[in-house]
Amino acid sequence: MDAYDLVVIGAGPGGYVCAFRAAQLGMRVALVEKRATLGGTCLNVGCIPSKALLYSSEQLVFARDHAKDHGISTGTVTADVAALMRRKDAVVTKLVGGVSALAKARKVTVVTGTAAFTSPTTLAVKGPAGEKALSAKNFVVATGSAPVELPFMKFDGRRVVSSDDAIAFDSVPAALVVVGGGAIGLELGSVWARLGSAVTIVEFLPKIVAAYDDDVVRTFSRALQKQGLKIETGTKVTGLREEGTKSVLLAERDGKPLEFPADKVLVAVGRRPFTEGLGLDKAGVALDDKCRVKVDEKLRTSAPGIWAIGDVVAGPMLAHKAEEDGVAVAEWIAGKAGHVNWDLVPAIVYTEPEVASVGLGEDAAKARGLSVNVGRFNFAANGRAISGDATDGFVKVVADARTDRILGAQIIGRGAGELISEIVTHMEYGGSAEDLGRTIHAHPTLSEAVKEAGLAVSKSAIHAI
Repeated sequence: MDAYDLVVIGAGPGGYVCAFRAAQLGMRVALVEKRATLGGTCLNVGCIPSKALLYSSEQLVFARDHAKDHGISTGTVTADVAALMRRKDAVVTKLVGGVSALAKARKVTVVTGTAAFTSPTTLAVKGPAGEKALSAKNFVVATGSAPVELPFMKFDGRRVVSSDDAIAFDSVPAALVVVGGGAIGLELGSVWARLGSAVTIVEFLPKIVAAYDDDVVRTFSRALQKQGLKIETGTKVTGLREEGTKSVLLAERDGKPLEFPADKVLVAVGRRPFTEGLGLDKAGVALDDKCRVKVDEKLRTSAPGIWAIGDVVAGPMLAHKAEEDGVAVAEWIAGKAGHVNWDLVPAIVYTEPEVASVGLGEDAAKARGLSVNVGRFNFAANGRAISGDATDGFVKVVADARTDRILGAQIIGRGAGELISEIVTHMEYGGSAEDLGRTIHAHPTLSEAVKEAGLAVSKSAIHAI
């Protein structure tokens, strides 16, 4: 039996980062992964391939719809879906290869196969080469999550598809219905709408991206509708009817039946923790009522020496959150002062425009009865945005009315996912809206809208009336 200081189960962003940090700290580490490649859902079928498709489809939209306005003649612009998919696959191959190279350089032992605990200190891994037994002083469960199925509409990979399928269509569906108005559904809906599909978003809640402020959602919805996406909110899906090669999604709103014809139905209603088949009961690891691993404030499970991170524990199911979990756990195992501020995990929807947030939005702060001041600045008044056709959206900063400490921010606009990071940084150090507004920003940049929003909290914005 091979013995290690640490065995990490799952090689997604949380798992491989945990393994690499532990190796940096001098541990003998094994990384177990059921896929033939490292990187987990994020690199293989999630974050990375979807962003590659988003970028490619954005280039199509510019060449087809906007290049002429810039004095650029392109002639007839069409999309080659097969070539687009080849590029996406090449991006994935490069990145998963990079993770493998890092594992080798850090002397992390990679074990390919499906893992299950046989005791609190041992693990059996069934892989292509047979079964292998591993023992360790510490284990980290980092097995991630899987798409949620609707019980009355199971994935078949043909008509009813998950996000794993929707990053790999071999042709553009004439009509795509997306069930779920969250980040995954809106991103993939945007990709296929740009490529020519008639896309309808069907959302059960009263608004898409429900965690965002109402004014952000209104602006976002208008932008998506302008791009051709239909948005149906307050709509409950009830079933699916097949009509030859087509399907009809059945739904209802306010007691009235609705029907949405579709070539494909993408179900994107969330993800569930992947904890089945791991033998957690044999290790003494307790789960909660949502099948997540129960952990304490240092991500320790109910079993000594076993930890859990990322999507299998409570909290946002985001790759960057999992990474920070992984680093902290490796440091705690090594007896160091690991740290994660789970209140400051940014969230991003990578559409065009992007939407990003951190901390409390205005609506949530007021719902808690907090007294806040809000600063808002529109990209329509930003020079770089005007010159780059990026005037949709705004930056909004929420600060405590008494102390001016930043409580949160929401951004809708091009590059919002990049711009949110400086606000996260200011919040990490307890910064105020004035600190943000008095930080020098280069001109002309989109980031100046962040500065102006910080100033607007005290009604001091320079470039707003």
